[in-house]
Amino acid sequence: MRKPTHVPGEVIALGLDDAAILRLGERGFTARSRQPLGLSGSEIVKLSIPSGMTLEAARQEVAAASPGAIADLNHYFEPNEGATQPTPCGKGRCALVRTAIGWPEPDAGKACTAAGPIGLIDTAINPDHPALQGVDLHIVPLAADEAPESGRQHGTAVAALIAGRQDSRAPGLLRDARLIAVDAFQKTKGDADVAETYDLIRAIDLLASRGVTVINMSLSGPHNQLLEKTVSLVAKRDILQVAAAGNDGPRAKPVYPAAYPELIAVTAVDRNFRPYRRAAQGEHIDVAALGTGVWTAASVDGGRPRTGTSFAAPFVTAAVAILKASNPSLSAEEIGELVAKTAEDVGAPGKDPVFGWGVLNARELCRS
Repeated sequence: MRKPTHVPGEVIALGLDDAAILRLGERGFTARSRQPLGLSGSEIVKLSIPSGMTLEAARQEVAAASPGAIADLNHYFEPNEGATQPTPCGKGRCALVRTAIGWPEPDAGKACTAAGPIGLIDTAINPDHPALQGVDLHIVPLAADEAPESGRQHGTAVAALIAGRQDSRAPGLLRDARLIAVDAFQKTKGDADVAETYDLIRAIDLLASRGVTVINMSLSGPHNQLLEKTVSLVAKRDILQVAAAGNDGPRAKPVYPAAYPELIAVTAVDRNFRPYRRAAQGEHIDVAALGTGVWTAASVDGGRPRTGTSFAAPFVTAAVAILKASNPSLSAEEIGELVAKTAEDVGAPGKDPVFGWGVLNARELCRS
């Protein structure tokens, strides 16, 4: 049974004025939710469509309701976690695969510091996890009256991978990082975590308003015109955006937001730089990072190995935050170029569809 790709009977829009919304109401549309966005200077509107109208006909009518309006379906997005093979562990925790790219062990006295704050859009996070105790973590709700939070497994793992306490069982890549996290997801009836485009855009807008240096999005879904517009506006604010390339397999179509040119699209490799078998490939891939058997926090306590492009993306997010701290005068675009330039070229010479520019190289990033 195929999973639904969008909310049934809904379209979302940017750039509708009050008069247009009123006219659409007379046509049988219902504005279910409206929220102003700082990035676009307009509202994002969620509309139920009239009975008997197709989604495509509704999208076209809404887009034509105001000059310059953009309308699309309210697509679903999912976290990018793959299946994890059991990893043998010794005392304490599993080996930290990060050392394969030169990232220092947490007890080496060379943990990395970074420019911040770092924005994170993910599922809910367990702030009481021992790895996150004392971490500068600010969890921002989308709204006070929103639905209950999503599952905590994925978000906790990604947050700890970036900023977990260095003395914990799930030490993070960065020391003293500041994280601002938004849960854009909700539980479905099948217990899966999904994010509507409407909420994903609101989360991006919220983080942009908080002055983050970089936004990590370990999630993916279909192309969406409103999302495309939003990430382009974020790029104009000189904010770096990093996204997981997806786990639908090497022959799958590109997923978004990773495939938009404004983002750094991250695929996954193992500690021997072999591609993760489910990782996406394509011309849009920018860089590869470790994404199989990555040791990070479990949802309640301790740690476990995780696999997927979701856990490769935080390596690049941490790297660009470090580079920004070391090179504050560089633009977001120049930081992205520096990541590509310093990557270890392990595939075909130059940029290729499997590894992008190569595997992230952390050997020159972290200094004591």
